[in-house]
Amino acid sequence: MTERLYYDNAYLTEFDAQVLACRPNGNGFDVLLDRSAFYPTSGGQPFDTGMMGPARVVDVNVADGEVWHTVSQALPVGETMHCTIDWARRFDHMQQHAGDHMIAGALHRLMGGVTIGLHISEQVSTIDVAMPEGVTRISDKDIRCIEQDVNEHIQRDVPIRCWFPEADELAALPLRKAPTVTEHVRIVAIGDDEMVACGGTHPATAGQLGLVKILSVAPARGKMRVTFVAGQRALHDYFRCSEATRAAAELLSANAETLPGSVAALQEKLRAAEFELNRLKREHLLAQAEQFLSEAEVLPGGARLIARLIDADAALLRDVASRLIQQPGVIALLGAPNGDQVSYVFGRSADVEQDMGTLLRESALPLGGKGGGRPDFAQGGGCKEILAVACQHLRQNG
Repeated sequence: MTERLYYDNAYLTEFDAQVLACRPNGNGFDVLLDRSAFYPTSGGQPFDTGMMGPARVVDVNVADGEVWHTVSQALPVGETMHCTIDWARRFDHMQQHAGDHMIAGALHRLMGGVTIGLHISEQVSTIDVAMPEGVTRISDKDIRCIEQDVNEHIQRDVPIRCWFPEADELAALPLRKAPTVTEHVRIVAIGDDEMVACGGTHPATAGQLGLVKILSVAPARGKMRVTFVAGQRALHDYFRCSEATRAAAELLSANAETLPGSVAALQEKLRAAEFELNRLKREHLLAQAEQFLSEAEVLPGGARLIARLIDADAALLRDVASRLIQQPGVIALLGAPNGDQVSYVFGRSADVEQDMGTLLRESALPLGGKGGGRPDFAQGGGCKEILAVACQHLRQNG
């Protein structure tokens, strides 16, 4: 079985190991070593990358208790390879994993939350937590409380210890939750109030995280999902937010403290302007009803056809159609474009016998659209060609 060097020294970045086996795997090769410092994907922490002699290590996983390394080229069995770990990637994962423990510990101590799982992606990390009474959200005040607790531990640079205790010691430890394995249980303790079984890599002290920032707390699959960043990721998030805040404040002639008020005032002005614009647009379109009627196409059966695409929302589209069909002998086929799609309203006067629901449905469905409704009024959506198809049908049958 491969000796896992990262258990004893998470800071080991170079080592020599003998190749025990090498087998093809797709475009690469899986290599088994007698000893390895490469961390395999496990417990939500991604694998390490680096070099194994001349080969790039692109994946590491555990199969049947052995650590297999997927590499870019075949390596000779029996040879000793000098291996190097991508330290930037490893240390980032160490920071995220320790941040997970500290947030999970604070949630457990302060709110009774039980962590279900961790996932470290390239940009952010997430923890799924089962909270008391099925709670899936907490307040901003509670989030700040958790952040404050975690970052106080970081400021105090509390020690992080990882070890394999004997059975009697393990039984007496105040673990946050029971281990998921029964043999070779490895414990991680952070300061005096976080202790849990874990096989991952972590910094030697909490101060090496620098900063932990919770980005969001939201429901996920019946649990509470906490999204966070730690270490360099948290620093980069601060840079991004600070630069965006400064740029937005300059645009509004404000500063960081007055920016929320300036944005709120701007939103209110935009709402008022949008309301006035919609009012004027409504008045304009309704006033055009007479022009639409005068320009209507007369169908073979005598009905007047008004077929147009207009700039309107769904409510205004219905109002314009309703205004037009108040006149006798009118069929109004109106559409409001939104990108490549169009929202449609088909209406007809009471003295016209055409079924608008059937017309819209039969025009839209063959073109991938949808729609239907009453004989006198129907609504739907789809591509721009639906309007032309419906008009052609009326010319042939109306």
